[in-house]
Amino acid sequence: MFGSKFEDAADLFDKSANCYKLAKSWDKAGSTYIKLANCHVKLESKHEAASAYVDAAHCYKKTNMNEAISCLDNAVNMFCDIGRISMAARYLKEIAEMCESEQNIERALVYYEKSADFYESEEVTTSANQCKQKVAQYSAQLEQYQKSIEIYEEIARQSLNNNLLKYGVKGHLLNAGICQLCKGDVVAITNALERYQELDPTFSGTREYRLLADVAAAIDEEDVGKFTEVVKEFDSMSPLDSWKTTLFLRVKEKLKAKELEEDDLT
Repeated sequence: MFGSKFEDAADLFDKSANCYKLAKSWDKAGSTYIKLANCHVKLESKHEAASAYVDAAHCYKKTNMNEAISCLDNAVNMFCDIGRISMAARYLKEIAEMCESEQNIERALVYYEKSADFYESEEVTTSANQCKQKVAQYSAQLEQYQKSIEIYEEIARQSLNNNLLKYGVKGHLLNAGICQLCKGDVVAITNALERYQELDPTFSGTREYRLLADVAAAIDEEDVGKFTEVVKEFDSMSPLDSWKTTLFLRVKEKLKAKELEEDDLT
């Protein structure tokens, strides 16, 4: 009796939500999909309930990002309950992208990390690594350099054993090296470069290795002019993206501050 009542209601909510969608009444469509999800919960159809929450989220995405995130969070929990981990991972990544679009880096980082863990547990390595790279990127922006270093080094190690991914190794090691430079410990940078050479013997012949080694030398010599020249030369041949530029500017500022400190002492 009750089953058929909720089934009828679900059918009506589904039709209503579609009508609201066609009329571009996104908030009404979203709230109707939530009612549809609740009917499916009562009918113990968790997969359908999760899908309705996803539909609600995609409507709210146009008008209310927080509501959209909340709906996708509900969908993720339901997909987890029924063992659909790769679906949960996909929607965690979507939440992370929504947080990114709202410039909420801390929150995006949390969701990218969860998504990476879920993808990894399902052995979807490519998607896991995409999410991990986002975690590394944002961790460095938030000055959590060690976390970034560990992720980039791990991805570099994994990529060495894969012919398709091998070409990207020098880029991952460059990113890890730039994070090492941000920490400002010359001994740690030198040790890292030795480690990277052992990891990938071809690395020492790359322009990426040369850049890191020359910048490390400039830091050691506290030579801002040399630092600028080295980075400029690399950038003229392989333009640096905004993430690398931002981190190199942080290194330069530290170096300048050190130089001024020394000038004050003399």
